[in-house]
Amino acid sequence: MDNDIRHKVIVGLEIHVQLCTRSKMFCVCAVEFGAQANSRVCPVCMGMPGVLPVMNKKAFEYSVLAGLALNCEIPSFTKWDRKSYYYPDLPKNYQISQYDLPLAKDGFIEIPAGGDKGYAVGTKRIGIIRAHLEEDAGKNLHTAGNYSQVDLNRTGTPLLEIVTEPDLSSGVEARALAVELQRIMRYLGVSEGDMQKGHMRFEPNINLVITRDGEEFRTPIAEIKNLNSFRALERSIDYEEHRQLDEFLETGRVLEMGSKTTRGWDDEREVTVLQREKEEAHDYRYFPEPDLVPVEMTDAWLDEIRGRLCELPLARQMRYVSEYGLSDYDAGVLTGERATADFFEAAVAAGAEPKRACNLLTQVGLKLANERGCRIDELGITAQGVAALVEMIERGDVSASAAATIFAAMGESDKGPGQLAEELNLVQKSDAGELEAIVDEVLAANAQAVEDVKGGGKKCKKARGFLLGQVMQKTKGQANPKVVSELLAGKLG
Repeated sequence: MDNDIRHKVIVGLEIHVQLCTRSKMFCVCAVEFGAQANSRVCPVCMGMPGVLPVMNKKAFEYSVLAGLALNCEIPSFTKWDRKSYYYPDLPKNYQISQYDLPLAKDGFIEIPAGGDKGYAVGTKRIGIIRAHLEEDAGKNLHTAGNYSQVDLNRTGTPLLEIVTEPDLSSGVEARALAVELQRIMRYLGVSEGDMQKGHMRFEPNINLVITRDGEEFRTPIAEIKNLNSFRALERSIDYEEHRQLDEFLETGRVLEMGSKTTRGWDDEREVTVLQREKEEAHDYRYFPEPDLVPVEMTDAWLDEIRGRLCELPLARQMRYVSEYGLSDYDAGVLTGERATADFFEAAVAAGAEPKRACNLLTQVGLKLANERGCRIDELGITAQGVAALVEMIERGDVSASAAATIFAAMGESDKGPGQLAEELNLVQKSDAGELEAIVDEVLAANAQAVEDVKGGGKKCKKARGFLLGQVMQKTKGQANPKVVSELLAGKLG
C-alpha cells in the first residue's frame, strides 16, 4: 500500500425495530413469534382485493415515544405512503410506509465513547435524520434443495425504521449505537429488542473518504442488509472498510450516481457478498396511501406521550458514576435493563450502601436471575431485604461469600436475611476475646510460620496468609477475617 494514502470510514445506519404491540400495524392479526407458518394472517395483511387497513394507534404512539427519546422533532402532521416493489414475501406488492413526511425527524442519540469494554467515559452525538413507521414483510424460508417457502405471519408487523446521519466512523461505534438503541427501546417498553427473534435488524451504509497526494476520493456506498447481531454489525463494517480500500487501490472506482450496491453478510466466511445494485427512491414509485387518512398530532396528545418518557440508560449510567461513585463498568451492567436499575435504586432508597448493593446485585443477583430465566426483581427478593443484607455485610455480621448463599435462600423463603444467616450458621464471629484463644492456638501450632512472619522478607506475606487461613479453618469459615488480621498483627507485629 502507498504510504501517502490515508482514509476514514463513513457509516450511517438504518435500524428496523419491531414494536411489541399485540396486533399488527393495519389489521387485528396477532403478533406472535414461533406460531405455525401462515397461521396469523387475514385478508388485510395478505392484500386481498377490497380490504381496508386501519392504523394501530398504540404502534403510532410507541413510535412517537421512541422519537422523543431520540430528541426528534415530532411534526403535527404526517401521512402514509405506498412503497411499491415485488418480493415473494410481500403479497400486496407494496408496503405501507412513510416517505416525505415521517412522524419524527432531526434528532440525535448519545453513544458511549472512549470507555473500557464499550462503557462510557464520554459520549459522542450521532444525528438522527428520521424515524418512520411501516409494516414489515413476511419471511422467506430457504430449505435444502431447489425451493423456498414463504411464511406470512410477520407480514404487517409494526416496524419502526430509524435512519442516522453518516456520523459513525467504525464498526465499534456502530455496535455501541446499536447496543444503546436496544437499551433505549427496552427502557421505553416499545420493543423487546430480542435479536434472535428479529426484533432489531441493522443495515449499515458504508463508504470511505480516501486522501491520496492531497486529493480526496469517495468510494461507492455499500449497504449491508439485515444484520441481526451486534457482532455481525461490527465485523461486516470492518470487513467492508478493507474491501473498499483494496478495490479503490486496484480499480480507482469512486462514488457516482447509481453506484450504490446492496450486499449480504456471510457469517461463516465473515465476508460481504454482492446482491444487487441499490434502488433509488424514485424506483419505488412512492405515492400517498389512498386507504389511510393522515395523522394529526395535537399538543395534548403529544404531551400525554411525552409524559411516558423515563430517564434513559446512558444518562442513568453516568449518574450512577457521579452520584454513587460506581465504576463505569458496574454502572453499565446495572443500567443494562431498566428493571435491574429500578431494583438497585429501590435497595439504595431502603438504606443499602450503593457500592455493596451493586456488588451483590451484579455478582450474585444477575447470575441467579439468568439461571432461573427471570428478571432480578422477579426472584422473590425485596429491595428492603437486599438493604438489610447489605447492612449485615457492612457490620461484618456475614462475609461476602455467605451473603451470596443468604441472597439465594431469600428467594426461596419469606424469612429475613438475619434469620437465614442464623439458621444456615453463616454469622461471622467478630468477638475478639473469643477469637484470640483460637489465634493463640494456631500460633503455638505453627512455629515456623510465626518465625517467617517475624523475619520479614519474601516469606512474610505468605506465612501471614497461611496463619489467617488456619484460623478460618478452625472456625469453619465463621471468623471475621478483619478481626483475625488485626489480632495477628497485634501479636506478630
